[in-house]
Amino acid sequence: MNLDEYQEAALRTAAPRHKHNELFHLLLGLVGETGEIAEKAKKIVRDKGSDFSQWDTEDVKQELGDTLWYLAVIADHFDLALDDVAEHNIAKLADRQKRGVLGGSGDNR
Repeated sequence: MNLDEYQEAALRTAAPRHKHNELFHLLLGLVGETGEIAEKAKKIVRDKGSDFSQWDTEDVKQELGDTLWYLAVIADHFDLALDDVAEHNIAKLADRQKRGVLGGSGDNR
């Protein structure tokens, strides 16, 4: 499955775009899911001496999948294909790497 196929499948389970406050709902969902990942990471730091080898990979897969769903549906709200978003991001990072500014800060480096 490529990212565009995933996005198409994700949209079959999404609410209609025109639903009142739907984009806001999706943005909050994305923040919530990434927060769940961070919370689980925090517990590994707190309870398991930062030994991330103890993180349940099936749990990681589940949470990353939820995050990906929100990204796919949000991208669609802006008429963006997920494949295009991914390709643009990789090109941007490759350009930064080529210029030696991967570790800097700011969007326009």
